[in-house]
Amino acid sequence: MIVVMGIFAADLTFLTPKLPSWAETVLGTGFRIGPGGKGSNQAIAIARLDATVQFLGKIGRDEFGAMARGIYETEGVGTGFLFESTDAPTGAAAIIIDEKAGENAIIVVPGAAAMLSTAEIDLASEVIGRSAVFLTQLEVPLPLVAHGLAVARRRSVTTILNPAPAFPLSDDLLRLVDILTPNETEAAMLSGLPVTTPEEAERAADALIARGAGAVVITMGAAGALLRKDGRSVTVRAVNAGPVVDTTGAGDSFNGAIAVALSEGKTLEEAIGFACAVAGLKVTRAGAGAGMPRRAEVDALMGR
Repeated sequence: MIVVMGIFAADLTFLTPKLPSWAETVLGTGFRIGPGGKGSNQAIAIARLDATVQFLGKIGRDEFGAMARGIYETEGVGTGFLFESTDAPTGAAAIIIDEKAGENAIIVVPGAAAMLSTAEIDLASEVIGRSAVFLTQLEVPLPLVAHGLAVARRRSVTTILNPAPAFPLSDDLLRLVDILTPNETEAAMLSGLPVTTPEEAERAADALIARGAGAVVITMGAAGALLRKDGRSVTVRAVNAGPVVDTTGAGDSFNGAIAVALSEGKTLEEAIGFACAVAGLKVTRAGAGAGMPRRAEVDALMGR
């Protein structure tokens, strides 16, 4: 079992031929509403990869909250620790996608998810203790991230922190992280070092490990991913599964896949290879949570 702590946000996605400047209006070419939020996307990715997952988070008592519960029921995501706020709305995100490149810019408002409490996290401590992996991100407030990681660490559960969106992190928090999974931009921000080459990525990873992280996996888009652990580096190539349609949720699919592979007893290097295949499939389809691939597709891609 895997426990994911994070947010659900209703994704309002806009396709556009160009990003607007301030005070500029651009005529878009498409619009859709679907499930989002990094934690939610990761939980859906895990469920679609045939692993058992519990989602720990908070939603509002509104239409978007009802959307979340309906999606989780359909996808098979556990909701025993999906709490509700009677005051704050469910989170939402505005996603602008360049229709030619498939790249995106995102604004996230966590809403009720930011109201999750340490007491509510503690209610899930027994389930966290029975899990193989505890996975979280930085869309919930940092004190909650630290508390969740600490609960998992006390139970000797493998912890994965996807440090997105990037915020400065204390050494105390990093010491609670077994596997840190930044992209190049996040790794540069967290380490204070440039990350434009594999050599620079190694130095940034080493700086984060020196501050407490157990291992660092830096995702590098089409260049794949760099694993740095115990003074050793392994580069895992990206998997090309077809034309890029939408990169939204690619990092979430990657993190969810690592958690699944580790829960199945694979090594971290093997888990990253699996995750690259999952992310390679994800970017070939539209939507964040809605675009997550299923296990049979991944197995077929890896076996071809």
